[in-house]
Amino acid sequence: MREFHSLTSRAAVLDRADVDTDQIIPKQFLKRIERTGFGEFLFYDWRKEPDFELNRPECSGARILLAGPNFGCGSSREHAAWALQDYGFEVVAAPSFGDIFYSNSVQIGLVPAIVSLSELKDLMQVAERGDELTVDLDEQTIRAGDERVQFDMDPFVRHALLNGLDSIARTLQLDVDITAFERRNPPLVSTTSL
Repeated sequence: MREFHSLTSRAAVLDRADVDTDQIIPKQFLKRIERTGFGEFLFYDWRKEPDFELNRPECSGARILLAGPNFGCGSSREHAAWALQDYGFEVVAAPSFGDIFYSNSVQIGLVPAIVSLSELKDLMQVAERGDELTVDLDEQTIRAGDERVQFDMDPFVRHALLNGLDSIARTLQLDVDITAFERRNPPLVSTTSL
């Protein structure tokens, strides 16, 4: 996982509440185990609709997604976060997220920024004009011109994203302590003989 500090990009607006993981990536595309190749199936059913928000030309190449409340609710499929990241999104800003989706996003470095609904509506207006937004994780802000919005993030999650630390990398930071513990507490039975 790579470090994330800031990003300036156009933003795509998906002003819908309760977007569940089944809509983000439908079940028929969950046949692979790699994290790649899911982007082309992102919002598969909705993309068939000519007026779907992400089909608009101004959304092309957007790396920030502005979404409604309870984004990523529903089943626990980690493929939803994979699909968003594989499509090109690096940040999803919403008033709230499904808990498991939020955790899955953090584990792969997809930044979930929690923004109040009223401030999100202001950002959506800026994005729909075609202006770029800057997401700054160091400052925990989203800026668009003179508009500056603070977003919430757990300090532990923020530290992990700023330093590119997934669960394995965080564990490896404790390698010296783990080795010392293992030396002080040898196994009672040889594990290689089992």
